Amino acid sequence: MESAVLHSKPPLRAAVKRKSPLLHVAAKPALFVLCLLPLAWLTFGAVNNSLGANPAEALIRATGDWVLRFLCLTLTITPLRQWTAQPALLRFRRMLGLFAYFYVCLHFLSYAWLDMSFVLNDIVKDIIKRPFILVGTTALLLMTPLAATSFNAAIKWMGAKRWQLLHKAVYAIVLLGLLHFFWMRAAKNNFAEVAVYAVVIAVLLGWRLKQRFWKSAV
Repeated sequence: MESAVLHSKPPLRAAVKRKSPLLHVAAKPALFVLCLLPLAWLTFGAVNNSLGANPAEALIRATGDWVLRFLCLTLTITPLRQWTAQPALLRFRRMLGLFAYFYVCLHFLSYAWLDMSFVLNDIVKDIIKRPFILVGTTALLLMTPLAATSFNAAIKWMGAKRWQLLHKAVYAIVLLGLLHFFWMRAAKNNFAEVAVYAVVIAVLLGWRLKQRFWKSAV
């Protein structure tokens, strides 16, 4: 009797895991819709002229804010998976990372269109002249190969080790994003939000450093 009970436990655990909402067929589509809500809100605000006195600045800053948020969410997946013992969370990391790239493209396009009227020479001069824009543009350029290789075929083509090495650039990208945000807010001497992001990023990167040192010590 006891052995029968013991042998029944693993199937029960498997059944519980299979019923996890994270594995539901609608989970990814639901996340996709949620990730588009910021764009829907900004589009609605632009159409209804409800983005404030300077809608161009509101669009540029809001899209930039969402880049940093999606980068933080992407980096949160791995520690959250370990803390909650939910490996199914990894299903969503790629989508969150691609939405970070989507919003950084919108951020740059908003700047190029609304601030610079798509005048290429003026854009290049402005990037060189203003360090915070140079840092942000560098982050965009670094994110491009990550987005381009975020598919299974790229892993096979590059090899797992080289692919993982390339995608470690996300750590540099999130720090560049934070620096870009810091310099932008420094102009108005507003550092409250910067401090929040700095703490979140410090925790996420600090956890990874701790994991690396712990593994090397074992």
